Amino acid sequence: MRYLGRVAAAAGLLIALWLIASDDPYAVLSLVRTAALGLVIAALAHVLHMLANARAWQTLMLDPPLPRYRTLLGLIWIRESINGLLPVARIGGDLISFRLLLKSGFATSMSAASLIADMQLTVISQLLFAAAGIAYLFANVQSDALRIVSHLAWGLLLIAPAFAIFALIQHANPFERIMRVLDRIASGKLGELVGKSADIDEKIKRIWRRRAIVLRYLLIWQPLQALGTSLEIWLALYFFDTPVSFAKAFVIDSLVQVVASAAFFVPAALGVQEGGFLLIGGMLGLEPATCLALAGARRVRDLVIFVPGMLAWQIAESRIAKTSTTASTNHAANAASIDTKPGAHAGTDADSLQP
Repeated sequence: MRYLGRVAAAAGLLIALWLIASDDPYAVLSLVRTAALGLVIAALAHVLHMLANARAWQTLMLDPPLPRYRTLLGLIWIRESINGLLPVARIGGDLISFRLLLKSGFATSMSAASLIADMQLTVISQLLFAAAGIAYLFANVQSDALRIVSHLAWGLLLIAPAFAIFALIQHANPFERIMRVLDRIASGKLGELVGKSADIDEKIKRIWRRRAIVLRYLLIWQPLQALGTSLEIWLALYFFDTPVSFAKAFVIDSLVQVVASAAFFVPAALGVQEGGFLLIGGMLGLEPATCLALAGARRVRDLVIFVPGMLAWQIAESRIAKTSTTASTNHAANAASIDTKPGAHAGTDADSLQP
């Protein structure tokens, strides 16, 4: 299992190279080279997605003190960068952002509950956007492509129950139940963790009971996030001199994201993303070279946004390590100063003798 990510990445890279080589690699490279600066502009449009995502996450935090918006924006940047580039099954970034939030001094239950609810609502939104994209394809594609569209629709129907279970599982108190089992295995040594897990379950339920917050997330914040990623597609095609309607850009983005999410075990969706652009873009009338160049535009986004995000992660980790080291040093110094005070040992020994 430890080598699965590397094997999947290697296989995905070979598939991506094969797809490019089997078409017209010179045409693909020519499109990317001609639109080079434009692709950087398209990549920067992803910042709109992150801005909306950070605010959406903040609305799910019900208990003060709330993290500053700038803090959450940085964590979103790190989270997406890790999930987008590393073989972490697209959840490693969420775990890292959770850990960094805890290291910043925020409560475990609030941090965990808001992050889990954010993931649940994102899954629901992806399904809704994908359903809208498939409906658009049914209404607009040529008749010989309807068979592929129907396969997409059936695939969406098959995975929808699994996503629905994931989104609604909090009603079964999963964290508390898991920790109780582990507590029994550990002979009652995990009682404190059982209480924290129950608190997380309760806070997740509280978030879902706040219908106004959930609806705003689904109807305002998630569409704004989709607007940012669809704008990337629209701008890239504009700079490829192949302008399309924003509706088509939205359909391409929403369906390619579902395809990439389904192949969560492939780092950076190598090969999968290229195939998704070829499939969806082809049904919408785009040339194969343009589809592959569009996949290349997403790789430019990875370089412009996600690679610096990985650097930001390392900087955040080093700051936390430095803060922890300083705190430990100060604690040791304080203990030493108390130790050297006259009568300190005598007082301690006297206290230890009291019943």
